[in-house]
Amino acid sequence: MASTKEAYRVELRAAARHLGDRGLYSAAKWAAELLVGIEPDATPAPSTVMDTPSSSGSAASGGRLLHLHRSGGSSFRRRLRPGGGAAEAGTPLGGVSYVSTPIPDDDAFDVGADKYLLAKTYFDCREYRRAAHVLRGQTGRKAVFLRCYALYMAGEKRKEEETIELEGSLGKSNAVNQELVALERELSTHRRTGAIDSFGLYLYGIVLRDKGSEALARTVLVESVNSYPWNWSAWLELQSLCTSSDILNNLNLKNHWMKDFFLASAHLELKMHEEALKRYECLMGVFRCSDYIQAQIATVQYSMRDLDEADMIFEELLRTDPFRVDSMDVYSNLLYAKESSTALSFLAHRVFLTDKYRPESCCIIANYYSLKGQHEKSVLYFQRALKLNRKYLSAWTLMGHEFVELKNTPAAIDAYRRAVDINPRDYRAWYGLGQIYEMMGMPFYALYYFRKSSYLQPNDARLWNAMAQCYESDQLQMIEEAIKCYERSAKNNDTEGIALHQLAKLHGILGQSEEAAFYYKKDLERMEVEERQGQNFVEALLFLAKHCKSIGRFEEAEHYCTRLLDYTGPERETAKSILQGLKRAQSVLPLMDIDHFAM
Repeated sequence: MASTKEAYRVELRAAARHLGDRGLYSAAKWAAELLVGIEPDATPAPSTVMDTPSSSGSAASGGRLLHLHRSGGSSFRRRLRPGGGAAEAGTPLGGVSYVSTPIPDDDAFDVGADKYLLAKTYFDCREYRRAAHVLRGQTGRKAVFLRCYALYMAGEKRKEEETIELEGSLGKSNAVNQELVALERELSTHRRTGAIDSFGLYLYGIVLRDKGSEALARTVLVESVNSYPWNWSAWLELQSLCTSSDILNNLNLKNHWMKDFFLASAHLELKMHEEALKRYECLMGVFRCSDYIQAQIATVQYSMRDLDEADMIFEELLRTDPFRVDSMDVYSNLLYAKESSTALSFLAHRVFLTDKYRPESCCIIANYYSLKGQHEKSVLYFQRALKLNRKYLSAWTLMGHEFVELKNTPAAIDAYRRAVDINPRDYRAWYGLGQIYEMMGMPFYALYYFRKSSYLQPNDARLWNAMAQCYESDQLQMIEEAIKCYERSAKNNDTEGIALHQLAKLHGILGQSEEAAFYYKKDLERMEVEERQGQNFVEALLFLAKHCKSIGRFEEAEHYCTRLLDYTGPERETAKSILQGLKRAQSVLPLMDIDHFAM
């Protein structure tokens, strides 16, 4: 195990250096954070290793882990899957990385090194065309990548400028990256001749994706991650092109340990939550101190509606890394769902002081104002987030929710449609569109969008309830279809209790009194466990009292009527009337028995 961990450390140190040297800062940051997340060895390493710069990061991780164990709140760091032994948890699913996977030796880069250094400096200063100009004529793979990447970024920068000039910061535009055609031609030639490295393949995959050639883009990106598996940005681009489990399963990926991170993330994106959780918990065997994995596990728990477990993990993440902003927008959604206004206020204040111009920070602050009912301010901060990142999916969807609250239907529809344009698998945006059209009295349109959302998130009871209510509408009156939807909702842990009550009512409307009584009884039991009382509780008692009387179960009917006497209103008088009828019926029964024997 110790040798396995050391192999991971060597690979990740080199990867962080190589990725940063090529301007792929997001991937370099991910590799460096993962490096620090490797669990320290139980026995001290030799002094030659202890003197390396990375040893201080490992030592810091060890101290943090000890602190967490003392705090008593880190049981999830040690938790294993049922039936899994220590050996299974200690090694990721993919095993040790292949020896045949080469780590590029950047130190060997000598020809044109000075020009590359100048171009990289221009690139870091966002002077992309100057960077590309400096590297003209350079044929080395490293120089070719940086030149092409600089041209791509220059084209993206110009596209953003044209969009703002034509439509404003949040408007739609037909502006395109003008460098794509030339880049595709050059990179395809390099790929055919073999004069391209894994980073060039990564850029070629992005260009193909932007031009709409998704199948070829997937093939090229698979080549990139197979030849250099530590580029997390390439894995994320590949993940964005895997829109179904069939596509994911048909990828020809090498069995490197980075593949397990990719599959876990892809399963989370495809709503395959159990599979994602299993892989992340296995990866915890080596990367036990990884904040990234903890944040992903918390996100999975949130998606599975296990809010308390996710809340605990996010709280611990903030204790260990108080200036963290990554994934905190998910945490703010969780706090919003729990209506934890104090915790959400604290989080919003913290990220505002840390980095108020991060899109995630703006989203968190917007959630805070939304929970306070200040929807105009919430929209303002969502718009600010989208000015910083036009493809920030959550901001579009949540801003649509805010426009619904403000009764601004056209703006809400536009926001939801922008969200599904970015990610057609965002069930929340489809659900929002369904709500909008339902409010507009257009149930057929609403049903289309509700079906899309329930297909993407089949285990969410709220979506089935919404579809059922649409079937119940005056225009449709499709009671049988509504019943099927409520049954799906009840099977998927309908915490709001809508499904059971509506199933009872609809069966009652159809004259199916036995089925109605069954669901009223189940709903009554649920409300008793949750200590809830209200109109639904009274309605269930009244129906069960009448039903039991009609089928001759007088003792049960008397029990339900007695409970109704504790309430005021017409139900109390009805219960009294039923009790009187029960007494008369019970007094008649002995006389009927006497007459029977006399005959």
